[in-house]
Amino acid sequence: MANPLARFATFLAGVREEIRQVTWPARPEVLGSALVVFVGVALLGGYISLVDFLLSHAVRVFLR
Repeated sequence: MANPLARFATFLAGVREEIRQVTWPARPEVLGSALVVFVGVALLGGYISLVDFLLSHAVRVFLR
């Protein structure tokens, strides 16, 4: 079995080479994607809140 430190150093060298091949997105692309995610989460949260409110109100009316 090889020296664990040498194996780890080889692993890190491989990771470094793979990271160099990554195409990183530009700042405007990241900001646009983040905005889409935030708006989507806000809309989904609003929808879930509305459905929760309506269903809880319907249950209260039904149980009277």
